[in-house]
Amino acid sequence: MIALGCDHGGYELKQEIIKYLEEHNLEYKDFGCDSMDSTDYPIYAKRVAIAVQSGDCEKGILVCGTGIGISITANKFKGIRAALCSDCFSAEATRLHNNANILAMGGRVVGPGLAIKIVDTFLNTPFSEDERHIRRIKMIEEDTDIADVNPEI
Repeated sequence: MIALGCDHGGYELKQEIIKYLEEHNLEYKDFGCDSMDSTDYPIYAKRVAIAVQSGDCEKGILVCGTGIGISITANKFKGIRAALCSDCFSAEATRLHNNANILAMGGRVVGPGLAIKIVDTFLNTPFSEDERHIRRIKMIEEDTDIADVNPEI
């Protein structure tokens, strides 16, 4: 199951993503928004992040105007690795190396044709399972204090 969310800046692109998911018989849950009326992206980022974090959805896709705010919000949740992607190489690399579980895009940055290719790449690229990437993800997931990174502080 794919969790979807957007604000007004990502609404039109989310509609294109829904068409792709339906054409490929991929199950999804739409957490909003439901129109181009101005709204606040953190609401939808949080809904999608919670759905992925809880395991109700395997992956998520978030879209706002730039993809920046919505990805920052999602990444505040433990276990969420939301990656802002504007190209297929980044979408592939973030799945292979980071096991990203949420794709973020900018509806005002990426056109629908490229966005669908990015979505396809993200959804169909498996995590590499390489030991070095597993180790790095564990490092990301650790609770870290600044003293852990720089003991002199």
